[in-house]
Amino acid sequence: MYSYSDFDEAFVRNRVAQFTDQISRRLEGSLTEDEFRPLRLMNGLYLQLHAYMLRVAIPYGTLSPRQMHALADIAQTYDKGYGHFTTRQNIQFNWPKLPEVPAILSALADVEMHAIQTSGNTVRNVTADHFAGAAADEIEDPRPYAELLRQWSSDHPEFQFLPRKFKIAVTGSPNDRAVTRAHDIGLRMQRNAAGEVGFEVIAGGGLGRTPMLGFVIRPFLPVEDLLAYVEAVLSVYNTLGRRDNKYKARIKITVHETGREEITRMVEARFAEIKPQFGGADQALLADIRAAFAPPKFRTAPTIGYEAARSKDPIFRAWADTNLAPHRHPDYAIVTVSIKAHGQTPGDATAAQMHRLADLAAAYGHSDLRISHEQNVILPHVHKSDLAALHAGLSEAGLATANVGLISDIIACPGMDYCALATARSIPVAQDIALRFDALKLEHDIGPLKIKISGCINACGHHHIGHIGILGLDRAGVESYQITLGGDGSQDAVIGEKTGPGFAYDQIVPAIERIVLAYLGLRLAQDETFLQTYQRLGIAPFKAALYPPEAVDDAA
Repeated sequence: MYSYSDFDEAFVRNRVAQFTDQISRRLEGSLTEDEFRPLRLMNGLYLQLHAYMLRVAIPYGTLSPRQMHALADIAQTYDKGYGHFTTRQNIQFNWPKLPEVPAILSALADVEMHAIQTSGNTVRNVTADHFAGAAADEIEDPRPYAELLRQWSSDHPEFQFLPRKFKIAVTGSPNDRAVTRAHDIGLRMQRNAAGEVGFEVIAGGGLGRTPMLGFVIRPFLPVEDLLAYVEAVLSVYNTLGRRDNKYKARIKITVHETGREEITRMVEARFAEIKPQFGGADQALLADIRAAFAPPKFRTAPTIGYEAARSKDPIFRAWADTNLAPHRHPDYAIVTVSIKAHGQTPGDATAAQMHRLADLAAAYGHSDLRISHEQNVILPHVHKSDLAALHAGLSEAGLATANVGLISDIIACPGMDYCALATARSIPVAQDIALRFDALKLEHDIGPLKIKISGCINACGHHHIGHIGILGLDRAGVESYQITLGGDGSQDAVIGEKTGPGFAYDQIVPAIERIVLAYLGLRLAQDETFLQTYQRLGIAPFKAALYPPEAVDDAA
């Protein structure tokens, strides 16, 4: 992984010192909260429903064991013993005390981490495929390009006060695990007819109150033009984007109001203008960055122990069936560690669990960890002969839940339990759904099914692209949950379709149960997934199951 240069180290330390002084002035009263607000947001510090919240960047989701240990120590020392992993591959600490924030930032700097640009109208944390550098289907590791974008965008003088926040995602695989079409800019690596590597550039995506999928603005961009082209897109957006209405300030609205053809024309013109200014300096930097992402020294060893464990231990086999993915090296596997044990808060990991994950990554995973946008932790390089020992270590820490990709592997935002913007609870709904289907013992029979829950229209839980999406709203002071069906965040991304009237808090779990039971009765075969069944039949049979006469009567 990338290691800080002297410049990086000095930059982060200077920001810590600067923000420490600003906090001191706030505490002594020489800065009002209104004056302090833009300063704290530049450094990832929010004021939530009950306390401050510090959002820490995990660039493209990559962590070392040393960094994970540091996050665990911060959770234990300065928070309530846990951290919350988010859909932008960040970690949030929900209970820091303002006087202690400088110590937290200093501890982060000690392990080459920070909270800069995790908030504000700027380029946020660049996210990437959580299997990057390991996936069997990968064209090339996208993380060097994500790191190039991170360095370029950090404190970029032109893009610190954009019309609205700006999110970039990059994947090196044709199978999109980074939800690129739901981002302001999505970058999907591919090869052209000549076998050259480049990017399909997608622009104008985003969820929130006006969900839109991005469109292809450049079918093939040579990798050497990446930085200049991304700068061209941002430059055009920075010029055209609305600043009179924050609800219409995202690039998706700019594209909608200006038109795809005109936006594309302007981007290409700006790209032609600025491309000569780069002069190869970005490519020299990229070469240095790429060297930092050399693959680990994979070892060759017999894998017979893995096959033996699969045949003898049904608990291990169930975990292997759901939590392992193919690795580019045939003797290795990618391990997704679910931090969504049934009834637990999606995305939360205790300090003890984080310490254990760091230790297990050092012992079995070439000291590499990833955070996924689906709020799980990945060990991307585990030799198959170590999987049984790894599983045993995870089991001891309560981290061996075999549910990745299943109905209890739910994405959920913090909702009204923490967030000042939320209009409904998300966490209890996710917990109740997971517990209900665990009690029914159906989730493995149901198969792949992605439920995503947001506690307000800002859609931090990505509900629009859930196979089943749940949006919590406030209806005259009462929580109401709206359901969408058929969403997808893959390379075939689609926005889910609203089913109809919402459901009260105590009705939402039975409503989801009716949808799922309807699917089980409608599928043609056990291997036909929920999404495939929905795409085959459409919404009508699911609406019929969701709104039977007795349910309508009860709701009335």
